[in-house]
Amino acid sequence: MAKRRKFSTEPFGVAIERLMNESGMTYRGLAAKSDLSAGYLNYLVHGNRPVPSNGVIDRLAGALDIEPDHFREYRMRVIADRLVERPELVDRLYRQLIA
Repeated sequence: MAKRRKFSTEPFGVAIERLMNESGMTYRGLAAKSDLSAGYLNYLVHGNRPVPSNGVIDRLAGALDIEPDHFREYRMRVIADRLVERPELVDRLYRQLIA
């Protein structure tokens, strides 16, 4: 198996599907390991449901033997939470992003 990247740059569903393919896991197999339904996982992979809560991402990450921060959307939420906690960073980041 190829070495897994620490952080995915792919959308959530694409990343889940890639990880399933790399590990040879089926929807039913991932469902059993994550205690989620195979149908729900199929919806996530195909973008028919929004990115789930961080709690669900934690369960999926555990089932796929990766860290939750592998997923771009998880990292974006962590950043957003930190910005809420430290509003002084919002202006600094904004200036850097629009410069």
